[in-house]
Amino acid sequence: MLPAGTFNTTYAKDMAIIRTRLQWTLFIAFLVLFYGVFPQLSNNSTLTLANNIAIILIAVLGLQILTGLCGQISLGQAAFMGVGAYVHGVLVTVFHWNFLIAMPVAGLATAMVGLIFGIPSLRVKGFYLAMATLAAQFIIYWAILHSPRALTGGPMGLHVAPATLGPWVFDDEKTFFYPAFIIAGLMVFFAKNIARTRAGRAFIAIRDNDLAAEAMGINLFRYKLLAFAISSFFAGIAGSLWAHHLVVINPDHFLLIDSLWQVGMLIVGGLGSILGAILGTVLLLVLRDWAVPALAPVLAKMFPVFQMDLFASLALMFFGVVLMVFLIFEPRGLAHRWEIFKASYRLHPFSH
Repeated sequence: MLPAGTFNTTYAKDMAIIRTRLQWTLFIAFLVLFYGVFPQLSNNSTLTLANNIAIILIAVLGLQILTGLCGQISLGQAAFMGVGAYVHGVLVTVFHWNFLIAMPVAGLATAMVGLIFGIPSLRVKGFYLAMATLAAQFIIYWAILHSPRALTGGPMGLHVAPATLGPWVFDDEKTFFYPAFIIAGLMVFFAKNIARTRAGRAFIAIRDNDLAAEAMGINLFRYKLLAFAISSFFAGIAGSLWAHHLVVINPDHFLLIDSLWQVGMLIVGGLGSILGAILGTVLLLVLRDWAVPALAPVLAKMFPVFQMDLFASLALMFFGVVLMVFLIFEPRGLAHRWEIFKASYRLHPFSH
């Protein structure tokens, strides 16, 4: 929907993501402020949160393609991040590859693993598919935990060399901000366009009714595997960045609870929407990393009996409460609310 008096005269303009001159102006201004001003004015803790958002967002985008577009449930996205992180870490640290070369290789390796665990999607769906991907979470965790210590460090973890590009070394939060958000921006662009391709339309048809999609000639097995591969590729890219951000990675960084947080980000943001993946990721990570630490001391004074365990459980309590609120009052997520606001604004004063 465009403002009154604005028309698309070509198919290319109708399909464009950024359509009007005002939108281009706002977009360029946002890029200048975000990449030029924000890192200079932010402290270390704010940049740490921002980098976490960029990395987790990439994994959530992959999950959005798999679950939001194709309708295939996955509870193992964090484990696929672990595959990408370890493959990337070994390539960079042991074989001394440049991180820009190792990153797509790690993504492709993770996609191959995702293909293996996507095979059950042809025969099972819903709860049973969730159990199959849950098995992937535990199998991958076990495999990393019992991998050769000389290569991956086993349970002791793997120290990952800082990311470098020519003379630049991204070894702190401010310098790491730029590659993290440039790569995240590219992955948002790819995810947005995947939804508009032939494969993306096939994903949506499978999500809405897989029997009808098959009757129309869509190869269910091919496209379901493709959805798992793309989702795992995104997770592998996220894991590659995560490895550099953490510096030392171990299997406990890729647990089931992390996969559940990512599913929750989809629910809060809105299934099937790339914007929803962004909004859900930002909201939940801000609540977890900012609101919970700020609120914990206040609640500890109010309930001194629970002071020791309060901080560890408060994040999970927030997570559960937020999910319940959105499932009850806004089941279509923040993206749907944003669409309602845009329609109301553009149709003003006739929005009713």
